Amino acid sequence: MLALVPGLRRSAVENRRFLRRVVRFLAVEAGIDQFLDIGVGLPTQGAVHEVAHEVNPEVRVVYADYDPVVIAHGQALLTVKDKSIMVQADLRDGAGILALPEVAAHLDVSKPVAVILFAILHFIADDVDPAGIVGRLGGAVAPGSYLALTHIGSDFFPDKQAMAEAVEVYEKASERVWPRGRDQILGFFDGFELLDPGLVPKHQWRPVTGVAPQAPTIQWGGVGRKPLSASSPAAAEDDRCR
Repeated sequence: MLALVPGLRRSAVENRRFLRRVVRFLAVEAGIDQFLDIGVGLPTQGAVHEVAHEVNPEVRVVYADYDPVVIAHGQALLTVKDKSIMVQADLRDGAGILALPEVAAHLDVSKPVAVILFAILHFIADDVDPAGIVGRLGGAVAPGSYLALTHIGSDFFPDKQAMAEAVEVYEKASERVWPRGRDQILGFFDGFELLDPGLVPKHQWRPVTGVAPQAPTIQWGGVGRKPLSASSPAAAEDDRCR
């Protein structure tokens, strides 16, 4: 079981690298200047506002988490006057986060926002309807908004026993997790157009030339865009990626 721990550690490293690539893409190529990072966890180097402000100092960020310890640390380490704020909120009421007075005062929700859900959805049980949670959140953001997520994939484990052992290791370090298959994770992008290269092992998402990945990974990663036209079809398969 301990042999799985290095994989978890490598996955954490790749999560930060993935975040950096995604945020830079959104801030530079997509022109996004508003971010909502839900389930941010304990602050670490390379937070969303730090990466975004390297390319656009005007980017505004809302960090949200339900853990009081995370909130206390986040308010001390992640908040920048007029640039980033920390709020206590639960992903299970994702759409409600946008309606919080402090969030509405910080972000212009009538304009596109990038929603970041990194390593958070696998903490939501199926009977709580994670797809519905994401769907309601997606429905609440403006057309042209983006959804970026990572999720532990059951596909990365050779058998049920290996996955059970990995889950046990993860739970000892964190809390109960629900790995899901790639097809189920693709469903979280309903209503969004999945960008090229699609939903892939996160180290394969637009990698930086010359940077060796911390492979193997245990998480899928992807980015989708909410169509500008309500009549535009959502793309959830790789052959429909931009």
